[in-house]
Amino acid sequence: MIRYALVCEHGHPFEGWFGASADFDDQSARGLLACPSCASQAIRKQIMAPAVSGTRAVEPPEASARMRAMMTRAVGDVRRHVEANFDYVGDRFADEARSIHEGRAEDRGIYGEATPIEVKALISDGVPVAPLPPEPPKKTEVN
Repeated sequence: MIRYALVCEHGHPFEGWFGASADFDDQSARGLLACPSCASQAIRKQIMAPAVSGTRAVEPPEASARMRAMMTRAVGDVRRHVEANFDYVGDRFADEARSIHEGRAEDRGIYGEATPIEVKALISDGVPVAPLPPEPPKKTEVN
């Protein structure tokens, strides 16, 4: 696994883990990367120091595979919970989230689609939003 320090066009820093160095470029080109803060898909790598191995023990590959499987399950569980318990509002997400925040609509959990510009406006206005975790990859799509 390769860990990259990433940043979106709005300066939000985050990390990304990739199975190979070409995976970042491939996923970026296919529009699969998004900022967890604002959902922007304009993502670039930041300069970071290489990891230098020292005297600490290296985690066996089986442990990494177990951790990856556990995280994939957790992300899937979060997504399934949202889909089962929240109202899907489609591309009306930004308007509906703002209405709930301002007390003009019933307070409830919602999910849907919004453009990066809409998400940025919601965040700057103090409306609490977060990106829905992506669907876990199918076993045929995992490196």
